[in-house]
This record gives sequence, C-alpha cells and structure tokens, in this order.
Amino acid sequence: MDLITQFQELVAQMPGILQPLVVALAGAVPFIEGEGAAAIGIVGGLHPALAVTAGAVGNFLCVLVLVTTSARARSVVVSRRRRAAASRREAVVGVPAGGGAAPATTGPVDEVDEVDERSRKSARRAKFQNALVRYGVPGVSLLGPLLLPTQFTATMLAGSGVSKARVLFWQGLAIVGWSTLIGVVVGGATHAVA
Repeated sequence: MDLITQFQELVAQMPGILQPLVVALAGAVPFIEGEGAAAIGIVGGLHPALAVTAGAVGNFLCVLVLVTTSARARSVVVSRRRRAAASRREAVVGVPAGGGAAPATTGPVDEVDEVDERSRKSARRAKFQNALVRYGVPGVSLLGPLLLPTQFTATMLAGSGVSKARVLFWQGLAIVGWSTLIGVVVGGATHAVA
C-alpha cells in the first residue's frame, strides 16, 4: 500500500475536525506536497476549499522550517569561510593573528582551491544554478514543482544565498497556486462523477 492511499484512508477514518490536520501533514511530505494533499483531502471527503487550504498550509510550514534552517546553515558556513580566508591572508602577509615576528616562510594564497571547489559543483546543482540565472527566483519557484518538490527547491534557493523573505514569498505563491489548481481539477472531477 502506498503513502497516498494510506493518507486517503486516514483522512476518511478521522473525525471531521482532525481531517484537515491529516491533510496538512500530507502536505509536508515531499512529492505529495500541497497539491497532492489537496487531492487526498478532496478524495477523502473534505470540502475542496478546506482541503486546498490545509494542504497548502502543511506544505508551507514545512518549507518555512527548511528555508529558515538552510539560510542559517549557509550563514554559518559563509562566516567560517570568511574567517578562514582572513586567517590565510594574515599568514601570507606575515602578520600573525596575535602579533609578533613574521614567519620565516610564507606560501601563496590558496585561492586556487576555492576556484576548484566552485568548479566541482554537482550536475544537479549546476542545472539549478542555470535555471536560477535563466528564470530567476519567481520562475524557479513557480515552475519548480513540475520537476522537484518545493521543499527541495526552497532549500536550494536559501542555500544559494537568496533571501529568506524572497524565497518564502515565491514559494508560498507557488504552493497556493499549484494547490488551488489541483484542488479545482480534482474537486471538479469528483463533482462531475458524483
């Protein structure tokens, strides 16, 4: 039995007040997301507007946590790299961090390693960066769910240095848009069948 079927059965078995919580939980799962959760809720018996809202909220809350965590992790990594680069520069110039005499020998700045590190990006990361340059944050956010879960896209955007507010705005817009679109289609189909 697959995860989507399990969520549908869980929604159908829960009391009415808890059904939106199950749909929101489904929205937090990558590859199900807000739009899949909306469909699960509608098929499980929820009103389409409630299912779309619950799925989108669950998806957005998960994205919020991931973006906040990714942005913080990036901030820590960048500040550590800056401190390390400053320490290397001090060593090359010959002035120790604590003062005193210059070292007897100094080596060249290790900037080549930084260039090599940047050139070793994975193929997926390079494709993501190309898409980000080509379509910008709005395009990647709005079209991203066609290829990757919003959780992955949002984490990659925050990790690449895009501001949290900008990522959250466009991801929220994408989540609401896709969830609403799928909710309208699934709601219309279930209404037509009934």
